[in-house]
Amino acid sequence: MDTTSRPTVPPSSVVSDTTMHTTHPLALLQTRRHFFGRTAAGIGTAALASLLADDRAAAGPEVAPPPRSLAAGGALSVLHAAPKAKRVIYLFMSGGPSQIDLLDYKPKLKDYNGQELPATVRMGQRITGMTSGQKSFPCAAAQFKFARHGKAGTWVSELLPHTAGVVDDIAVIKSVNTEAINHDPAITYIQTGSQQPGRPSLGAWLSYGIGSENKNMPAFVVMISQGSGNKTDQPLFSRLWGSGFLPTQHQGVRFRSGQDPVLYLSNPTGVDAGGRRTMLDAVGELNRMAGESFHDPEIDTRIAQYEMAFRMQTSVPELADLSREDKKTLEMYGVDDKNEDGGFARNCLLARRLAERGVRFIQLMHRGWDQHSSLPGQIRGQCKDVDRPAAALLRDLKQRGMLDDTLVVWGGEFGRTVYSQGALTATNYGRDHHGRCFSVWIAGGGAKGGISYGATDDYSYNVTENPVHIHDLNATLLHLLGIDHTRLTFKFQGRDFRLTDVHGTVVKGVLA
Repeated sequence: MDTTSRPTVPPSSVVSDTTMHTTHPLALLQTRRHFFGRTAAGIGTAALASLLADDRAAAGPEVAPPPRSLAAGGALSVLHAAPKAKRVIYLFMSGGPSQIDLLDYKPKLKDYNGQELPATVRMGQRITGMTSGQKSFPCAAAQFKFARHGKAGTWVSELLPHTAGVVDDIAVIKSVNTEAINHDPAITYIQTGSQQPGRPSLGAWLSYGIGSENKNMPAFVVMISQGSGNKTDQPLFSRLWGSGFLPTQHQGVRFRSGQDPVLYLSNPTGVDAGGRRTMLDAVGELNRMAGESFHDPEIDTRIAQYEMAFRMQTSVPELADLSREDKKTLEMYGVDDKNEDGGFARNCLLARRLAERGVRFIQLMHRGWDQHSSLPGQIRGQCKDVDRPAAALLRDLKQRGMLDDTLVVWGGEFGRTVYSQGALTATNYGRDHHGRCFSVWIAGGGAKGGISYGATDDYSYNVTENPVHIHDLNATLLHLLGIDHTRLTFKFQGRDFRLTDVHGTVVKGVLA
């Protein structure tokens, strides 16, 4: 080939392969991937600067923004509507509480007790492998008494006497439904909007969208307790409070029961606050150098998390010190004098303290509701675990003037079947998973108190009025926080994702 036909190029702009490798090694980093990585890193740096620059929260929770104002450090610059709630306390009853025995009163079931579930009611619904081999599906009526409570005469089981006492503040939704019939897909579904793992949880979406009110505390905190019902209930995986494809700073922080809620938060023996500060400064500088080289936004997230942990060393021990609570409050929640119960009661009280300190989303997960057998005995213990503390939480928030802007949610991933799993006797029965209808209650934060919404048939098997899919429920929770669920999105793998996928309608009938 005749090289004389090539266009002339100024010698100063010619870079040979050898020169590229020996003289300009950083140029190798400027691939398309690193170009976009550098761009993304700018966002992380901006977020970090915002996190570290504002020390106003050192004196306690910041004043919440007025309606439709700029969100507190979140991706949404403006809320989509005037918010009724500033924060959420989600009391998640893991395992699936039996709506038939608690909140969905079915008096006609006494006449059907022991009779075969009609095929016209079941309508060929698929069932789990745990009862698919049964030759008979006898209806099991609740063995517990129901009575009307509150101004509206809401039906509540005798198992929930304390909840019955605050029912005028509660909206009982009896028509919640889901397609999932097994625990892990069902919990993943209601928490993340998908039965497949990998999506962000509700709390992570809120942390991402509207940030935190207090820079000394995480936006999203999770606490787990073990009930006295089914002690071999299914496990709860950390991805249920994970951030999915959102930046990892939005994942939930799990608090343990006891005086040291966060592992490795306290300084080890021989290390004081000054030494820890010096170490973090050195580690932060190393991370910033790595960030400049690799342009990975997760490095900025790591720096921010270290700084958050440093501030939490002061804020969390004060939070966990229940000795500052008066005896009357401890008794109201059912926390013993030594503060050693370590269960749901203590976690409910901590939830109120977290809410006071500006934590955006507080999730209490209480295991033990999976009663496939021995339900009458097990559910008594489970209700004793949660009834008094949950009602106390509502009363406590209300007397402090916080219930109006704190949304409290109570419910599980699905309900239980009307037919008995295993043998039905005069004193015992079990219930399998049931997603076609189950009961959830919400209170405060713009929810309409003292109502029952939705209805089911005489078997508590199918929804007959005002169905509420779990996407509708999540859309409604976001709406009460001033967020349009269709507009809180994150682009991932070429499409915009949201908590409610492509579904969801706000349930206006439960709004105050």
